[in-house]
Amino acid sequence: MKKILLLFVLLFSVTAFSQEKNENEVFEAVDKAATFEGGISSFRNEFAKNVDTKKVQGKGTFRTVMTFVVEKDGTISELKANGENQSFNEQAVKAMKKIKTKWSPAKKDGTTVRSRFKFPAAINI
Repeated sequence: MKKILLLFVLLFSVTAFSQEKNENEVFEAVDKAATFEGGISSFRNEFAKNVDTKKVQGKGTFRTVMTFVVEKDGTISELKANGENQSFNEQAVKAMKKIKTKWSPAKKDGTTVRSRFKFPAAINI
């Protein structure tokens, strides 16, 4: 009887814990996406004015994709740049960090959630 009771308690506890929502979960699909005050054009303008083009090495057109998490409080975290030109990637990250305006966070099922955002950027030098 003790073994059956122990087995029941273990199974119930696993089920109960699996029902909890992970507060740190980052959502890719949301009901309402995170937005920047003034829209994506405003965000792009802020980004562009913060990029130090003198520190980008090379000539030509360089592209990167910035990925970051918009937190529940509207700040950004987990910032990364993925492009072929490392100096542009570094300047893109620095430019993003200079933007102090907070985002309006994403919502899923009526609740504010952390969400991943992708931002493609290009520069012609």
